[in-house]
Amino acid sequence: MDDWDPPFWMFPLAAPPQCEDTVEMRTIPVTRTSARLVPDPTRVITKPFTPGSEHSVDGRSRVERILSRILALSESEVRTTLSTTQARFSARHVDLRSVFETNFAAVAARHVDRSDELSAERKLLIGAYFTHEYSIESAALSNPSIVPAPDQEGLAPGAQRFILSLRAIGEGHISSIEFRSGLIDADGQIEMVEPSRRASTAHHRAPVYEKHIFHTKLRELGVYNEITATVLDALPDWFRLEQLENKIREVDQKHGHRSDAAHVTRTIHWLASSNYESSFASDSNISERVLFPTGPAESHGMEDARFVRFTHDDGTVTYFAPYTAYDGYQILPQLIETADFVTFRIATLNGPSARNKGIALFPRMIDGRYVALSRLDNENNFVMWSDNVRFWHQSEAIQRPERPWEITQLGNCGSPLETEAGWLVITHGVGAMRQYALGAILLDKQDPARVIGHLTEPLLEPATDERDGYVPNVVYSCGSMISGGLLVLPYGFSDIGTRIATVRLDDLLAELTRAR
Repeated sequence: MDDWDPPFWMFPLAAPPQCEDTVEMRTIPVTRTSARLVPDPTRVITKPFTPGSEHSVDGRSRVERILSRILALSESEVRTTLSTTQARFSARHVDLRSVFETNFAAVAARHVDRSDELSAERKLLIGAYFTHEYSIESAALSNPSIVPAPDQEGLAPGAQRFILSLRAIGEGHISSIEFRSGLIDADGQIEMVEPSRRASTAHHRAPVYEKHIFHTKLRELGVYNEITATVLDALPDWFRLEQLENKIREVDQKHGHRSDAAHVTRTIHWLASSNYESSFASDSNISERVLFPTGPAESHGMEDARFVRFTHDDGTVTYFAPYTAYDGYQILPQLIETADFVTFRIATLNGPSARNKGIALFPRMIDGRYVALSRLDNENNFVMWSDNVRFWHQSEAIQRPERPWEITQLGNCGSPLETEAGWLVITHGVGAMRQYALGAILLDKQDPARVIGHLTEPLLEPATDERDGYVPNVVYSCGSMISGGLLVLPYGFSDIGTRIATVRLDDLLAELTRAR
């Protein structure tokens, strides 16, 4: 058909011609740079393939039937099939052999007798049959945040390396967290580093758990009773997953007759599994590293990570990123911690104020306390305070929807940025036809609950070529940074791709202070 328009994924994914256009919103010029990221369906990871559990007339499961057919192959057929599979897929993955070994071990533990008698090739082939590829960004690559990179060595004066985090959305609307890197020079020119063609997930391990955190969180979840006490009281103040699981088995055997026992022990195990550590090879390219949902609280997605470079009172630096975990039924705020973007610790956030989406940490403590922004009622902007970065009990509303472009709801677009004039906060507002726009407010440096300036009109709205996508009429950001005299503002457009805009900081602050 002559009038047929192909879908977006059928267009070449190469970057558009290098050009910049400047759009003026009221008195503040906003420059949309040439940096543009779009989803690439060729970036794939491996996942275990788990066939359906239905049984045949002979009582065997699908796993067992598949295994029987693989075991019936001759050694020559095994070698040929394995060689063909490795030749077809190895270049697309970092270490495919290890993936096959891991997935074989998982299947063999439950379904293969005398696995030690199998040839190495047959083990690998079994692993291959229980592995499949997953396109991590086939639907979207959006909702970015940006932070200065840990390594700033060897740069020209005024230049700055950065790391961009992105929400990648793949098949089934499963969200993961990806990374890109780039450089902004003293003139505000942005150069993105070409991403690796390969992607890989992390190696996971359970951390050492702190008992009093478990006590607090389980009370918050409403599952604290004598069963909970029986499990936890027998553990040391710091314990490992194996110790917890052994105690859970003891309690299940002793109290299995109680109707509430199974629910309590499942919740305790769920909490432990939602707190874990992920690590990548230190020599891997940062664009290869994918934080894919691992814990049960995030089984359907890790969404909208708001990374911030946090400087502790002693001068050490931790990169924090609150994000939204989604299990298919409910959302739960969680926290990523890393010092190097190689090893990451994932933990639940706790307390009555740690709920809903959009938590964003300030980049340092104020008066000896952690401070964060949130949208805990799904409508207004709040400030929260805490003595512990994982527990949030105190909050105060600081901004409510007032203007036409934000009447539906307000929210933050990442961590506040410290300036001489105050804390600069990029916000988002939702208006008529559910169109998203970005605004800005200014908070007092000593009292961040006090708004001392605000824009009366949007800073950024969807441009004509940004309106159509997975979710139309949206611009959205999870974090910006300051470089020289510029606000560097990455933003997602219509849940498809990502662009980077820049704004002269002096222009923005002048307008914010003028509008007090």
